[in-house]
Amino acid sequence: MKKHIQNSQKPSIVIGETDHQRLNKLALAAADRLPEVSDGLLIALERALVVADTSVPRNVVQMESTVEYEADTGDGRTVTLVFPKDADISEGRISVLTPIGTALLGLSAGQTMGWSGRDDRRHKLTVLAVTQHRAESEVLRSSETSSL
Repeated sequence: MKKHIQNSQKPSIVIGETDHQRLNKLALAAADRLPEVSDGLLIALERALVVADTSVPRNVVQMESTVEYEADTGDGRTVTLVFPKDADISEGRISVLTPIGTALLGLSAGQTMGWSGRDDRRHKLTVLAVTQHRAESEVLRSSETSSL
């Protein structure tokens, strides 16, 4: 019951079909190793409006998007949302399997999202800007050839 209450308080999000399919597989594969993170991602995917890849608005955070956001501490940051195998925090590439990565997924510029860190502390972030880095053909090609 708690999950349903939390879902109603979170902003609406949009995810493309390809990312939705790949992220669902990733969350299920991570369920044994990282159950809380997996559950968080599955809940986000469940509440998302899933649209055709070509219909995702350009100001929405998708996989491989570069996102400028402001944390509740007032600190601004720019990161790229990636799959775990491509994560490198020193390069600003954060995994979708982190609490902040899951929180960013599907948000659009101007939206604010609350999230819990791995230390269970509550945080809030606001998306300021989103830059896409994938061409439509790359989205389709990566969905056919990538391994999670």
